[in-house]
Amino acid sequence: MTRHWIAAALVTAMAGPLALADDDAFTLASPDLDEGGAFPDAYYADIFGCNGDNLRPDLVWSGVPEGTESFAVTMYDHDAPTGSGFWHWVVYNLPADTREIRDSLPAAAEQTVTDTGAPGYVGPCPPVGREHRYTFRVHALSVPSLDIPDNATPGLAGFYLYANTIDTATFDMTAGPRTGD
Repeated sequence: MTRHWIAAALVTAMAGPLALADDDAFTLASPDLDEGGAFPDAYYADIFGCNGDNLRPDLVWSGVPEGTESFAVTMYDHDAPTGSGFWHWVVYNLPADTREIRDSLPAAAEQTVTDTGAPGYVGPCPPVGREHRYTFRVHALSVPSLDIPDNATPGLAGFYLYANTIDTATFDMTAGPRTGD
């Protein structure tokens, strides 16, 4: 009896790492950007003194958690001199079969305003002389859609997102320091 228990324990211990293989992890990546690297100039915003093309990178995710009924994606600047960071993008109601965002969003997708006050996506634009950290985050949500008010700020949208998040995957970038024009 003891030998069977020991054999079962060994098989379980050896199978454990296989069951937790990275292929099963919820991950977010971009074919356009190198994670942890710096945004190329074309991805910078075209406001606040930046002269970029405001390109939105393509994003892809895999290892979707069981029970996911929809997704949301955000981009956040941790280092903005606001005391509360800066939301560059909040898009939600992405259908459960979505695994990427490329040129256009799915028809059901909705976007809140950014911290600029306008809806949609706005690229990075750190102040002159400073480097900022940015995080793209995909939320796997437990509901098929979120009923976020039309006038919601990114902070209010975050309340809805985190109340329904099963898991998240992130992708980090930097921007700056840029020089004055």
